[in-house]
Amino acid sequence: MDTTTSNDKAKISSQHMQGLFTSSPRGFGFVTVEGQEQDLFIPPDKTMNAFYHDTVEVRLLPSFGSGFDRRGPEKGKGEQRQEAEVVKILEHGVTTLVGTFQRIGKQSTVEPDNHKIGSEININQMDTMGAVTGHKVVVQMTNYGSANRGPEGKVIEILGHMDDPGVDILSIIRTYNLPGEFPEDVVNEVRSIPDHIEVTDQDLKEREDWREHTIVTIDGPDTKDIDDAVCVEKTEKGWTLGVFIADVANYVHEGSPLDKEAFRRATSNYLVDRVIPMLPHELSNGICSLNQGEDRYSLSCIMDLNERGEVVSSRVVETIIRSAAKLSYPGVMALFTDNDNTEILHAQEMQGYIGEEATNRAKKITDMLFEARRLANVLARRREERGSIDFDFTESEIILDENGVPIDIRPHESNEATVLIENFMIIANETVAKTFCEKKVPFVYRTHAKPLPEKIDALREFIHQYGYKLPDREITPKDLSGLLEQVKGTPEEQLVTTMTLRSMQRAMYTPECGGHYGLALKYYCHFTSPIRRYPDTQIHRIIKEVLHGQMTEERIVHYNSILPNVCLQSSNMERRADEAERDTDKQKKAEYMNVRIGQTFDGLVSGVTGWGLYVALPNTVEGLIPIADLGNEYFVYDEKALCLRGDRTGQTYTLGQKVRVTVSSVDVIQRKIDFVLEGHQAGAKRPQQKTNGHSYSRGGYGNYSTGMNRPKNRGGQGHGPGRNGGSSGNRKYGK
Repeated sequence: MDTTTSNDKAKISSQHMQGLFTSSPRGFGFVTVEGQEQDLFIPPDKTMNAFYHDTVEVRLLPSFGSGFDRRGPEKGKGEQRQEAEVVKILEHGVTTLVGTFQRIGKQSTVEPDNHKIGSEININQMDTMGAVTGHKVVVQMTNYGSANRGPEGKVIEILGHMDDPGVDILSIIRTYNLPGEFPEDVVNEVRSIPDHIEVTDQDLKEREDWREHTIVTIDGPDTKDIDDAVCVEKTEKGWTLGVFIADVANYVHEGSPLDKEAFRRATSNYLVDRVIPMLPHELSNGICSLNQGEDRYSLSCIMDLNERGEVVSSRVVETIIRSAAKLSYPGVMALFTDNDNTEILHAQEMQGYIGEEATNRAKKITDMLFEARRLANVLARRREERGSIDFDFTESEIILDENGVPIDIRPHESNEATVLIENFMIIANETVAKTFCEKKVPFVYRTHAKPLPEKIDALREFIHQYGYKLPDREITPKDLSGLLEQVKGTPEEQLVTTMTLRSMQRAMYTPECGGHYGLALKYYCHFTSPIRRYPDTQIHRIIKEVLHGQMTEERIVHYNSILPNVCLQSSNMERRADEAERDTDKQKKAEYMNVRIGQTFDGLVSGVTGWGLYVALPNTVEGLIPIADLGNEYFVYDEKALCLRGDRTGQTYTLGQKVRVTVSSVDVIQRKIDFVLEGHQAGAKRPQQKTNGHSYSRGGYGNYSTGMNRPKNRGGQGHGPGRNGGSSGNRKYGK
């Protein structure tokens, strides 16, 4: 097979293009071409039997040449799309897949979990590994099929029966090819790393000793991989803020087996029932983790701030610290709201302090936290003044029993304690990025580019109908944050917020300092989570070389050569992690609602499309009301107004509208939940629906991922994904 590739998947000629093929169960498909906003539509007879995620070459066709009715939920704008035909399959993107094994008589097939793969995979009797009907299996593709022959494969792993505990999440892990056990050479390397620190005279010469300062960690209650700690001290002119980060680079050396595996993983994966770490637990939960009462090496950003919250001086230094308390967001909130220091006292008792000594230590920590609170409020005001765009996300807390069965789902929102840590991490990331950008050394930055002009034009046109305007110039973050402030509390708040979200680009890692549009910052990087993010580990290594005078011309050339690939790998693995995390949450939500079919709930319209309404329940579960089940009339989808309107009664459904829905059906395998309006019946005969374009206008958050710094509760098997107990979907904040 021809495996010719194109780095930018751009036009091969004026009529030929190259891109990624996405199939549909209905036979047609789409090709995504990098640099083009809109996908190409491939009619059913023009796919050349391309398989899901094949890289293909296509030839452009007249836009309306086929006349095929392609309306439906699979993709965008229906009749308005440019059509094309596949002329060459360049490379297969799927080599293995996960699905459900079925045996009927002597015929064996696997139905892929990915519903966009419309064909069952035929399995030869010699290649079943003894699988039986209902087994979840991993299949290696052996033949991708043709016009007269279905795709074929062989079973290479049996995950278990589809009803066995844990198999649902294991299937997602295999689907996304998430890493499993660490390789033997990594395990052997870890054995050579000490499990505790013996502070030496040389350490005290090379590192600042902060062990006598009041330093604490604040995370989720179940967090075990603690990579940041903070200390705030009042000064005559303001405050000194210390942000202390686990010195992972002290143990993970460039080119070692441990480093190569960390690069391959690039991020920890926080799934609904487990954590798949970037680093082995001996490091992530052990010697690297800033555990209370234990000496730890850290790389730290020490900042002196004035009363306005401006950094007037700073230094990035190697330190030795000893956390005085492992605190949680709920525990700190109990202190802030009820003056309850129970958690602080308990932390002292866990370290062997009792009586007056424990009380005195707890008072020091309490005083420090209230000072930190004052500083955090100042930083929050500065953030608002500069125009940081803050969307009010509601995350999910999914509670599982010991067998992985979801027993409760509830919303989880940020609080004052999480925002405190978020603001401290943001200013540390900004300060570090500015420091090393000005030094002009190779570095990894977190870049959030400004919105594309066409996205802003669409937003400007949309808000005009509600009486809002954006300036007739290049739009700044403050313009958008001001718009969001304007619409707060209005009926159109969710509509405008959603459209603003859709105008945003996805944040990514880059070797160039491109700034962070969402945070309204000129300089930004990810410095604060090296235990779970490879870019942070990479820049720690660079920082230490600069501190030790080792950044020679040779090393500069070296880093300039490797950092583009580090950025690409990190961005790709971050996206994979986002998608896997989102699917595990959807899996458990589907399982939760599957035993609630027939129950009725209040909800809000969270998405409007040409194929129906998405409705979000107060517990964050979201489902679809198919357009055919809305009422006994035609419903026309108005893309610009983001609404569905009945052409007989004028009944209109729009984003943010309150509705009452009944759970009509759940497909646990496809992770889909269907609702009907209360009093309606699913599947009743309705007139054929009309649409005026079918562009996907789901209300959710699309691919917006600014990479801001929302704290995460990492850990906690059986209690949500371990990030505040909540799912961040594809809004990968991270400290």
